Formats: sequence, C-alpha cells, structure tokens
Amino acid sequence: MTRTLLAPPIDRKWLIFAALSSGVFLASFNIGIANVILPTLVVEFNVDFALVQWVLLSFTLTQTAISPTVGRLGDMLGHKPIFLWGTIAFALGSILAGLAPNIELLLAFRVVQAVGGAFAIALSMGIVTETFPRNERGKALGLFSASVSAGGVAGPLLGGVLLDLLSWRWTFFVGFPLSCISLILAWLYLPKDRPRGKERFDWTGAVAFSIGLLALMLFLTVGESNGYGSPSMIGLFAFSLLTLALFIHTERRVQEPLIDLTIFRNPQFSLSLSTRLISFVVLGGVTLIFPFYLTNLLSLEPSVVGLLLAVTYLFFGLASPVAGALSDRFSYHFIAGAGLILLGIGCYTVSTLSVETTILGFILRVTPLGLGMGLFQSPNNSAVMGAVRRERLGVASGLNTIGRTLGRTSGVAALGALWAVRVSHYAGPEFSGGVTQAAAAAQLAGLRDVSYVALAIVVLGLALGAWGAVKDKVPAHAAANSP
Repeated sequence: MTRTLLAPPIDRKWLIFAALSSGVFLASFNIGIANVILPTLVVEFNVDFALVQWVLLSFTLTQTAISPTVGRLGDMLGHKPIFLWGTIAFALGSILAGLAPNIELLLAFRVVQAVGGAFAIALSMGIVTETFPRNERGKALGLFSASVSAGGVAGPLLGGVLLDLLSWRWTFFVGFPLSCISLILAWLYLPKDRPRGKERFDWTGAVAFSIGLLALMLFLTVGESNGYGSPSMIGLFAFSLLTLALFIHTERRVQEPLIDLTIFRNPQFSLSLSTRLISFVVLGGVTLIFPFYLTNLLSLEPSVVGLLLAVTYLFFGLASPVAGALSDRFSYHFIAGAGLILLGIGCYTVSTLSVETTILGFILRVTPLGLGMGLFQSPNNSAVMGAVRRERLGVASGLNTIGRTLGRTSGVAALGALWAVRVSHYAGPEFSGGVTQAAAAAQLAGLRDVSYVALAIVVLGLALGAWGAVKDKVPAHAAANSP
C-alpha cells in the first residue's frame, strides 16, 4: 500500500517542521521534567526506587509498545488526524497526572500521556524526510534532533523551578498549555495525506509485541527485589521471549504485518538502527541516576538539580544541527563514530563523580555525553531514513522512533536495575533500607559500575559501526540521497 502526500509549497516547509518538532519537543520535555521529580516522589508517595522508575518507564514503554500500531494507523487513517488526536490525549493526560492522588494513578495517567505522545511523534520523522529536498535532509533531521534536546533542556530547567516554587504536580500541569500550542501549529500547517486502499490491522502482532515488551521490562525492574533467579522471574522472562517470538512469527506470515521485517535485510538500515538503540540505552540508563546523585549525595536544591540535568541535552542540542549539516557533505560513519567515541569518554568521566565533585566538575564530566549524542544522532537519523525507499519512509520513521524509545526504556530498566543491585551489594547484607537511602560510598560505587557497563555498551556500538563501514563502501551521504 502506498500513500500520496500532498506536497507542501516550499515556503511552508519550516512551518510544517515547526508543527512536527513541537510534538517531539513536548515528549522529550515531559521525560526531562519527570526525571527531576523522581527523588521527591520517593518521599511523597513513600515508594522505593524500583517503583518510582516506572514514572519514566510507563511513559517510554507505552510509547515503544504502540509505535508500530501508530505507524499502521497513520497509513490507514492519515498522519494529520493521528497527530491531532495524540496531542489532545497528551494534554488530557498531563492534567490527570498532575491531579493523581497516589503513585498507582500517576502511572496510569502517564500511560495516557504516552499514548498521546506516541500518536503525535511516531510518524514525524517520515513527514520531515518527505517535506525537505534531499540536499537539506541532514540539516532538517539535525534540527529535528535538536528539538529533542531542546525539550530535554527545558524540561529539567522548568521542572526544578516549579519544584522549588510550587510542587511536583505543576511539572505535569505545564504540559497542557504546551500541548495547546502544538495542537494549533499542527491544525494549521500539517499537510493532509490520502491513504490508498483498505488495510487489515495486525491485532495479533500488536498485542504480542506490547505484552512481550511489558513482560521483559517487568522482569528487569521487579526482578531486583524478587530475585532474578526466582521461579516467577524466570517464568516471566521465558514468557516475554515466547511472546516476542510469536510476534516475529506473526509478522513473517501475515499479508499486512504491523512491522515489515524485510526492511531489516538492508544492512545500513539494520546497523544504523541498532547503534541508535544502543546510544539511547546508555543515555537513558546513566542519566536516570543523576537526579538521585545530585539530590541525595550533593544535597542541591531542585532548581540547581534541574539546571545540571539540562546540561547533557544542552550540548546534545548544540551539536545536533552541526552534525546534521556535516552529514550532508561527509561520511556518516566518520561523524557518527566520533560521536560514539565522545559518548564513551562521557561514560568514563561520569564514573569519576564523587561527593566532593563541584558543580563545574559535574558539568565537565557530563558534557561529553551530550556532545557525543548530538554528533551521533543527526547523521544516524539521516542514514536510517536514507536507507529505505520513499514508500517505506513511514515504516522507517516508526522503527526509528522505536529505536529511541526502546533504547531509553531498556536503559532505564536494565541499568537502573543494575545500579540498585550493585548499591545493595556495596551497602552490605545488614542494610535493609531502599537503595536511595544507602551510604554515599555504596551509591557512588554502584554509579561507577553502571558507567563501566555503559562504556562497554558504547564499545559494542563502535564495533557495529566499524562493521557497517566495512560492508558499506558507499559514503552514507550518498546513500541518503539515493532514491
């Protein structure tokens, strides 16, 4: 099935870009602002670290689970109505999350936010790729990545101020007026598209993918307290693998699959998407621990914590447009590889954080994380989207979104669980409190171990990138400009 996109006048392309980037800004803003309040929620609701993780996980997991569904609905119903309804759902979820009286309802309303966010952004990158001419694709996608980082900067900054002056509830309320701005821009400027023909929706694939992913995330987070070797956890892990295997089996057999797996036969697409996922595993897992380090160990005020949490995304945003423009002219492999090297350096410098670290020392240590992600993401996006034919841009856009959300979700779950396990180990068997209450030495030792594991993951990404460079003799910018 193919779609006909009504090509916009060239002078409207940046208005269309503004409408689309406002949605991805809002989703990133929401993750950043929620990150600031995690230590406060531990105290407010009297919950442990494993549960409060789900304030982030419920959002990113839901986005990941339904992104393939959104891609199919976009083909069936059109991109513009999907974006509009998603923005409305996000606005409603923001109000409800701010009113939540307990952690259980807060998590439920975060799911509502996530559904809206997924509907608003899953197809955005494909529309951006179609809207801009080929010689501007890298620049446009670089600026699109900068919108993600802008949300990551604004979220912690505003979250810290609201937490200082008002309460954690206002960190969710602020999503409502921002959603209204995004809704107006999308209503005015998003182009209409006309889906051709009727499609069958792959319900089996959608349910299997969602349930399998949820089971895997539950295993990673709940296993820390229940014991990963317990029969229930082993059973949960086996169930997740079986369900995801059912999903793959279904997608290979149905005529109109949720995800067309044949797209992964393209090595440039597969390797670029894999390294994208790896980069967000590292970013999501390492930055999860920062608010606890800054709040509990350095005893900083929320506004200062928000400012420092924004540093990584600030440098992410500064590097993204530059890297995007360079990817239109030079080899993707060179620029993306340099970004991964910087990301690895950042993992090492984070491992040297201590209770004596100054604010300037923290900024210097996390700056390579942001610069590395910024250098890597823009050419990576261009390589992913440029590796497929135009009629597959919608699928590629959805999978690109999954790479980001699944990477972040996996990083929060896996590296967050690793931190909790290692802190408990260093605290000793006599310690019975939550990991966020453990001695500073134990928490820092756990952070060091997480940083080393993250560094090893980056090395894996570099190895995949090197393999891709050997297999792909054509420069990435040439591949991106191919039909």
